[in-house]
Amino acid sequence: LARMQFLQTLSRKPGGLEMLFQIPFCQKQLPHKCLATSARIYSKKKKESGYEQVDQEKYRNLVYSVTSYKTSTQTPETIFEEDNLLYGPPDKHRAPVQAGTKTPKNWVPLINPNKRIPPASSDSNLPRKIELQKTKMPSVTRVLQQTLSPQQVFYLERWKQKMTAELGKEGFEEYTKNLFLQGELFHSALESIFLSEEVAAKEKSEGDVISGYLASVEHVLEDISEVKALESGVHHESLQYLGLVDCVAKYRGRMCVIDWKTSEKPKPFLKNTYDNPLQVAAYIGAINHDANYDFQVHCGLIVVAYKDGSPAHPHFMDPELCSQYWNKWLLRLEEYMDKN
Repeated sequence: LARMQFLQTLSRKPGGLEMLFQIPFCQKQLPHKCLATSARIYSKKKKESGYEQVDQEKYRNLVYSVTSYKTSTQTPETIFEEDNLLYGPPDKHRAPVQAGTKTPKNWVPLINPNKRIPPASSDSNLPRKIELQKTKMPSVTRVLQQTLSPQQVFYLERWKQKMTAELGKEGFEEYTKNLFLQGELFHSALESIFLSEEVAAKEKSEGDVISGYLASVEHVLEDISEVKALESGVHHESLQYLGLVDCVAKYRGRMCVIDWKTSEKPKPFLKNTYDNPLQVAAYIGAINHDANYDFQVHCGLIVVAYKDGSPAHPHFMDPELCSQYWNKWLLRLEEYMDKN
């Protein structure tokens, strides 16, 4: 019935039926059934697509970004943001599993059982400052840098890429150079304070870039006494490694190896200091097995000072904690020796 009505409507127009039955038209569409397929063609044209219901204006930018022939506008910074959205922030402070399960092959005690401690002498109260030996022995810093885990290397490289993207190559080099310079000035100022040169140190640091760091550690300095060593070289006689200790002194009555660190970001927990506890444990072991030092150390202290002057975070390491990090250090040292 629908087809008959269609033919009647078409026949009322001049030349309508003739045009419908023209041979070229039939051959071009479907040559077998012209009348039937004309209705089907009409229905196909009227069939609605699901995409017609989509808000074209809303997704115009998305379509353009997919179909555009231009190169991607992504930068390292946008990639980092995308990673955080997809996978969440990286867990930078996950405790290393391997270090806790392995046992060092060449285990040496942290405390030297054969070291004799002479009676306290009052001949000189000046802290020791022994020059670092120039030998082929690896430094503590070198060992830790050469034995970073793949995860640590990944995050370090990603941080470098992000900083380079923000500051440029030359800007990033200048940034790291300034960080080292600030650290050296900070250590020099602390050394002057411990050598009873407080006035000179304060005059030197007044209006200087390290004034914030010194203000940050004021409350920690009040708890430090009996300084035994400052910027002094140490070496482990049996394990054959060396290092430069920032400070050896009593903190709240307990002898510690003290490591001063500067930071622009807060580090309220010991785990935020990465490999610094291993470094402190390595220095403790070296002092205890170094004949240049007539005392032994059982504890450690990491002090994180802040440029803006906010109170520093002191992280105390008791003997048990020092022993745990000492075992981890021995594993890292073995790994370095195996590689070299």
